[in-house]
Order: sequence, then C-alpha cells, then structure tokens
Amino acid sequence: MLRVESISAFYGAIQALRNVSLHVNPGEMVALLGANGAGKTTLMKVVSGLHPPAKGKLFFSGRNIAGLPAERVLRLGVGQVPEGRQIFAPLSVLDNLILGAYVRFKGENKTDIHKDLDSIFEMFPILRERQKQRAGTLSGGEQQMLAIGRSMMARPKLLLLDEPSLGLAPMVANGIFQTIRLLRDRGTTLLLVEQNAKAALRVANRGYVLETGRIILEGETEDLLNNKEVQRAYLGKEYREVWE
Repeated sequence: MLRVESISAFYGAIQALRNVSLHVNPGEMVALLGANGAGKTTLMKVVSGLHPPAKGKLFFSGRNIAGLPAERVLRLGVGQVPEGRQIFAPLSVLDNLILGAYVRFKGENKTDIHKDLDSIFEMFPILRERQKQRAGTLSGGEQQMLAIGRSMMARPKLLLLDEPSLGLAPMVANGIFQTIRLLRDRGTTLLLVEQNAKAALRVANRGYVLETGRIILEGETEDLLNNKEVQRAYLGKEYREVWE
C-alpha cells in the first residue's frame, strides 16, 4: 500500500532524511523506531504531504504522491494522528470528530458519516459522554482518543500514528495500545512511530529502526526484539542485563 523509495528531506541546510526506503503492505502494522531527532516525524510529514521531499519517490496504492499537498494525500486515503495530538482545543469533542470527515462532505450520504461517528463512540465511550465538552478540557489520554477518532472519521486506507503514547501515564498508554491493536485486528493498515519500542514491537508485524535520518535495521518484530543492538538501545534495563 505504501512504498517509500530513497526519500531525502531537509530543513534548510540540515538534512533530516537520507535515502530512506520502506514499505507497508495492506492490512499490516509497521513500527518505526528511533531516538529523538532520528527523523521519524519528518518521514511521517513527508508521507502525509506536510513536508516536501528533496528527492525520492513515494507510492501510495501504486501512485506517486511525493510532493502532493496534504489535502490531496488525505483525499487519496492517508490519514495522520500527529505528534502532540493537535486537536482543536476551543471546539467541542463532537465538532472535532465532524471536522475529521470534512473530505467526505461532498458527494457522500451524511448517514454514513453519522454511522462512523457512532462507531467512534462505541470505540471510545468517554467521547460520547463528553461530546459537547470543549476538547481542550479533556485529559491527555482522552485527547489522544479524540485525535485517533478524528483521523478515523476520514476513513483512511492508511493511518499514520505519530507517538500516540507521548506524555501519557503508563496505564493510559496501555489503553491506547489496546485501541491500536483493535484497529490492526479490524484490518486497518498502520504505520506507527513510537519511542516505547517494546510496546510498538508487541503490536506491529514488522519494524524499521531509523538513526540520524537513515534506516539501519529492518525485520519482523520478533527478530528485532531479539536483536542485541535493538535491546541495548531501545528495550530497557531488563533486556540490557541479559547481555551485560
């Protein structure tokens, strides 16, 4: 569904991505791991049309979308849950969700949009309870639910999840990962950026490791979990003690 071929990207004179290549198959969840500043969010922005690539090709469902504006990429079926959630804080929960479906307003039966809204409320019952509440007054976990729900309202074929557990308490983050697992089990194609490498590799099918703008490792999640360098760099003390 998604194929990235030798993508490079810059911020001024600073090169953020260096010949990055990866792919995501239909119905698959792929994890993208890496430290702060590795280029993970830049890659997500390039895929979604929010940042132009300097070179390379980017294919979605067989079409080269490199350099297309974000709105056209969204209309083609690429949705994104951005880092930091970026909800519309002054608006209500309901208004945020409805805005997520704005690309569907022309030429589509509004009944289908309301059915999807009900589906989001079934997935996140707390959002139904608080649908008239200002989004900015929600807790961090509730805002993340809202951000995911808003993106799903566009009916994306591919969903980009950028640091969904960022800033959340462990118990709340576990709930978010349960939702991500549910989306995966329903057949949603997902590209997941996440610093919690252990949690990401537990729910994904495959993974890539990005370091200073380059892909340095890729493989099945089980292979990455058992990789000595991944264990040392990303998987915490309990894994390091096995090797030290």
